Amino acid sequence: MVLAVAASALTAACTSDDDKSTSSDSAGGVDKVKVGVIPIIDVAPIYLGNKQGFFKSRNIELTLEAGQGGAAIVPGVVSDQFQFGFSNLTSLMIAQTKSVPIKAIAAGVSSTGVQGKDFGAVVVKADSPIKSAKDLAGKKISVNTLKNIGDTVTRQSVRKDGGDPSGIQFVEMTFPTMPAALEAGQIDAAWVVEPQLSQIKAAGGREVASTFVDAAPNLTIAAYFTSQKLIADNADLVKRFTEAINESLTYADSHPDDVRAILAEYTKIDEAGRAAVVLPKWPTEINRTSVETLVKLGEGDGIFSGTPDLDKLLP
Repeated sequence: MVLAVAASALTAACTSDDDKSTSSDSAGGVDKVKVGVIPIIDVAPIYLGNKQGFFKSRNIELTLEAGQGGAAIVPGVVSDQFQFGFSNLTSLMIAQTKSVPIKAIAAGVSSTGVQGKDFGAVVVKADSPIKSAKDLAGKKISVNTLKNIGDTVTRQSVRKDGGDPSGIQFVEMTFPTMPAALEAGQIDAAWVVEPQLSQIKAAGGREVASTFVDAAPNLTIAAYFTSQKLIADNADLVKRFTEAINESLTYADSHPDDVRAILAEYTKIDEAGRAAVVLPKWPTEINRTSVETLVKLGEGDGIFSGTPDLDKLLP
């Protein structure tokens, strides 16, 4: 019950009057809203939408706060430290099966659906004996979070290629530390996303599995979410936020140059890196069929304490 315990702790620590910012400004009827995000390419749309005025036009004053990951953002949303958050769907399903009262309200980010041209993959060194996904069987592979979407989709790539994933040793480390660990031989392969994916390839590394593509066609990987309490207390704010994020997703998906430019404002990716990265897709619809596949894979891997209820979790 890690998330539930964390939520309880944060409720005491992070719900002062200053932190609760959903009340309207008395002068202009503007809702001040905090959103917990991760400083990665995936959330470029909300930064673009804020810059384009999509939230302001709906009387929302947006503050974007970088969290360490879904494990911090989920309890932050439940405790009202954040009114909305961004997290991968596997993390949201894990939370829901632990009775954490959250609900996805909009799509977050999706796979490109193209083998070898996606924003996440398993990579190896140039001279590695690993030639394809089945060769990952029994190897040491880094993921950013254990028992989450990284190891689940990696196992599926191995299965699809005819290998046995049961003996894989997953090692948890942050994405930025993976290139050096791979080069030093501390791991046999790395499950990475951009910009580390392009960084490793530029240094001579090879992609051996497009894991999101292998998992499901046009996989929805993450979503924006809120608490069940906010939906009950301020349905109009949730509606306006959802409209604004959907406009932001559509804008980002059709303006890749603007996406690459906005990355300079909230990430440490240099100019060459911003030009090289593979951008994900940002549709406004969550691909439920692909999420159902994540449920099956997660259940097979034993990462859920119960069966996720997608009717309650998804919009």
